[in-house]
Amino acid sequence: MEITVAPSILAGNHANLLESMGRVIVSGARWLHIDVMDGHFVPNLTFGPQVVADLARQKQKLFFDVHLLLTHPENFIEPFAKAGADLISIHVEAHGDIEKILTNIRKVGKQVGIAFNPETAIEKIFPYIDIVDLVLIMGAQPGFSGQKFIDSVLQKIEILRQCNSFVRIEVDGGINEAYACQCIQRGANVIVTGMSFFMAQNPKQFIQQIESEKSIF
Repeated sequence: MEITVAPSILAGNHANLLESMGRVIVSGARWLHIDVMDGHFVPNLTFGPQVVADLARQKQKLFFDVHLLLTHPENFIEPFAKAGADLISIHVEAHGDIEKILTNIRKVGKQVGIAFNPETAIEKIFPYIDIVDLVLIMGAQPGFSGQKFIDSVLQKIEILRQCNSFVRIEVDGGINEAYACQCIQRGANVIVTGMSFFMAQNPKQFIQQIESEKSIF
């Protein structure tokens, strides 16, 4: 499977997000991960549709991977779709009719993702695997950059890959080069990395090294 690294703009310079996105573009990364937080689902506030729209004007060929950490994501599907999202992920722990919200993402012409937190049983997302393009597994408690990766998540990646050979598996939270390798070996093929990317002395080499890793699946 092709491996994709998606640097997270959450770990970038919030006073100059365009400069941070520029670093991602120059590195050769193909995806940009954008965490949208409402202060309710997680104890933090981040970006609204206007921020995404402003970035999208200069995104070049970047694929915008928009992760909605929202209690009521149904209210924001269309605004983020119009803003420039290419893929929109919602959480299985969110309120509302999850299947209907996923269907609505598809209806507005975007790729579809389902996400779940580290403590959530993996069985919770099984009803949705066949209607999504991507499953996002949180490797740390969501809300802030720089958290430690939770090792038990590795087993969830492996279980999910054994259940489905085709869906993209994305991992987000606490990912450095070592954990990226372990996640890929167990079947993940989209790696979100924040602080490790933005602190790398050579971001291009950092991306290339991770994307050259091989899965055992």
